[in-house]
Amino acid sequence: MSDKPLTTQSGAPVLDNQNSKTAGARGPVLLEDVHLLEKLAHFNRERVPERVVHAKGTGAYGYFEVTHPVAQYTKAKFLSEVGKRTEVFVRFSTVAGERGAADTDRDPRGFAVKFYTEDGNYDIVGNNTPVFFIRDPLKFPDFIHTQKRNPATNLKDPNAVWDFWSLSPESLHQVTILFSDRGTPKTLRNMHGFGSHTFQWVNDKGEAVWVKYHFRTEQGIENFTREEAVRIAGEDPDYHTRDLFRAIERGDYPAWTLYVQIMPLEDAQTYQFDPFDVTKVWHYEDYPLIPVGRMVLNRNPENYFAEVEQVAMSPANIVPGIGFSPDKMLQGRLFAYADAHRYRIGTNYNLLPVNRPHATTAQNYQRDGAMRFDNNGGGSVNYEPNSFHGPTQSDTAKGYLLPVSGVAAEHAYPRDDHYTQAGDLYRLLSSEDKAHLIDNIVHAMQGVDESIQRRQIEHFSKADPDYGARVAAGLGLSTNINS
Repeated sequence: MSDKPLTTQSGAPVLDNQNSKTAGARGPVLLEDVHLLEKLAHFNRERVPERVVHAKGTGAYGYFEVTHPVAQYTKAKFLSEVGKRTEVFVRFSTVAGERGAADTDRDPRGFAVKFYTEDGNYDIVGNNTPVFFIRDPLKFPDFIHTQKRNPATNLKDPNAVWDFWSLSPESLHQVTILFSDRGTPKTLRNMHGFGSHTFQWVNDKGEAVWVKYHFRTEQGIENFTREEAVRIAGEDPDYHTRDLFRAIERGDYPAWTLYVQIMPLEDAQTYQFDPFDVTKVWHYEDYPLIPVGRMVLNRNPENYFAEVEQVAMSPANIVPGIGFSPDKMLQGRLFAYADAHRYRIGTNYNLLPVNRPHATTAQNYQRDGAMRFDNNGGGSVNYEPNSFHGPTQSDTAKGYLLPVSGVAAEHAYPRDDHYTQAGDLYRLLSSEDKAHLIDNIVHAMQGVDESIQRRQIEHFSKADPDYGARVAAGLGLSTNINS
């Protein structure tokens, strides 16, 4: 027998946790059985709304250690000296699937890192791909609707998926990555992670550069074929979740090396691709990878809901020395992520242990709201400016002032080359990888309306004629895709 008394949430001891209170041995249950009512009411509310995207995921704690000095680029303290360690929490996820989706489904993988720095939390919220399907946040709700369920049938809808992609040629680069074997990584430990967007670093002199993040796995890249991924999905739909937990549990700690690409500010005006277009990459020969540090995951969460399900990442969470860029998708995410967290887990989500800063205390004048479970600021002053020594603004947060100009209007991206980088990627693939890519696409497009198939094949052909011809042949369409 345990010496710990079972209590209600108000702390009162529970007399009987096996039998409801009834009117006699065979009578109806009484409304005064407050323990029963509390259990049922709480049970009804145990699930917060699942994330609209990145619903299924897993995560772990670890540390990031600086291995190479980068103070010439950024004044961020957690990157200030070799050997400095910062605690991190990393959440991996699938993008389009629901909470019950199989881990090995073909999907990009979320790769989100929360650094608990001495200046507050810094979040890099990316994927296992360096690019994305779209580059304007106005298209994001429409894109995600195509990845979810048909409103009439409640079934996944390949017609909607390929219709949207065929009408959004900027998606071609990411589609090519997704339908290669990198769309079905063998484990979460065997894939790279990317910040994807362009960010800004600012040093202590106020000088700025543009930066992209690359977390490269030290375990090596390993992927499933489509057939292997489908088989594992049937045998163990939680395969990736189980693999990561068990690897850490047995002391086989996964690690990634962080590299950055650095672009001088002035290069953004003349580079061959728009550096703020998240459907594009910067070529390594133009901006080589620069090593920064090493991230190791060495501790599993103690409670999945409290830590993995309630962790709240947002690219808006930055620290001095790091800033944003004009990347339109990034700008949209600065609002959307925090807003999603307020909806899902409440306006005070940043007070949850997994989301609180570790080395500093958040000090502001925000008060009240549902589930405020600290002392709510006590009796301290709740407005600013004030005469009572409350927290004030700080010059340490000052970054680079980016000049802007032009007319306020709905501007399209000035450059529209959707095919060069997708074609370059296709030509880099080995013969086997090309064969898998074509087979995966053909399999995914079976049953899609022929007009949509032909429209999409035009995009493949513009990237590389062989690419389009092989998909057309696989679908049994004539080589002359306009016939």
